[in-house]
Amino acid sequence: MAGNTFGTLFKVMTFGESHGVAIGGVLDGCPAGINLDLEAIQSDLDRRKPGQSAIVTQRKEPDSVEFYSGIFEGKTTGTPIGFAIHNTNQKSHDYSHIKDSYRPSHADYVYDQKYGFRDYRGGGRSSARETASRVVAGAIAKQFLKDIKINAYVSQVGNLSLTTSYKDLDFSLIESNAVRCPDPEMALKMENYIKEIRKEGDTIGGIITCVVQNVPIGLGEPAFDKLHAELGKAMLSINAVKGFEYGSGFEGVKMKGSAHNDQFNPDGTTKTNHSGGVQGGISNGMDIYFNIAFKPVATVIQGYETIDKEGNMVATQGKGRHDPCVVPRAVPIVEAMTALVLADYTLLNRTIKL
Repeated sequence: MAGNTFGTLFKVMTFGESHGVAIGGVLDGCPAGINLDLEAIQSDLDRRKPGQSAIVTQRKEPDSVEFYSGIFEGKTTGTPIGFAIHNTNQKSHDYSHIKDSYRPSHADYVYDQKYGFRDYRGGGRSSARETASRVVAGAIAKQFLKDIKINAYVSQVGNLSLTTSYKDLDFSLIESNAVRCPDPEMALKMENYIKEIRKEGDTIGGIITCVVQNVPIGLGEPAFDKLHAELGKAMLSINAVKGFEYGSGFEGVKMKGSAHNDQFNPDGTTKTNHSGGVQGGISNGMDIYFNIAFKPVATVIQGYETIDKEGNMVATQGKGRHDPCVVPRAVPIVEAMTALVLADYTLLNRTIKL
């Protein structure tokens, strides 16, 4: 299986399966001498881990990360940083009923067709549990990018949409509720709605908005490695993501060019920011902001028809512990992938001029 490494200079390779012994990764290219706050890394993992509230999967995993290399006396050494997170609460028997059949809209069928067999326990490598390794690497990238501020939050669940501009939100409220929405009133509506969906044995999708501030001018490599293109790739690599838009996004098509253009101020900043902080594929120093759409989780705790390995129609039912809505736990994953992209481009920028 290819495609397990992300990045060019600052790059991470992840390994492991949902119900295997452990998941983990190797972070290569991280500069030496970074003072690491290991508690901050674990804190980001805790934001992603299962079982943290009533509106997420009830799988109980401590998700404690163990580092094996690349760190000495609290600092990065410049050598590969190896780490692992041990799985402790697998319930593989929950998936025995799908050993010979395929869950609709899962990776089950295509994995089996491509590789000739699959790990049906929780989806194996296709499980979103793999993203915990990304969070570890991303948390290290955040500390490398200490002056750049990355904040992601839930802006929509189903039809419940937060329309307030990010400029008018208090990011300190993101972690004040289980949904990770910085508007307490909307957060309560979203939480109650997710609970209703869960009672129905169903799932619902949502949108995460990410805002990056204090970004230097010049990150991004035309023509094929534009900054927004790499951010899009990073976000679309996350399980359940169906869409990515930055800046004015799809709403921008409704505007005339004269209104959409970001007019300059004398200091090089712009009066508006429809560009979303990226022009010509290169950061322009303004805030970068983008939205990521997540589909409803494919596993529904209801009866359904599907096909087995022989192509026969069979009746089955969703079982196990699953998120009724993935977006609350995906917030730190979005931040991590953003940090990995920006860290990579920061290092690339050091190679282009004196």
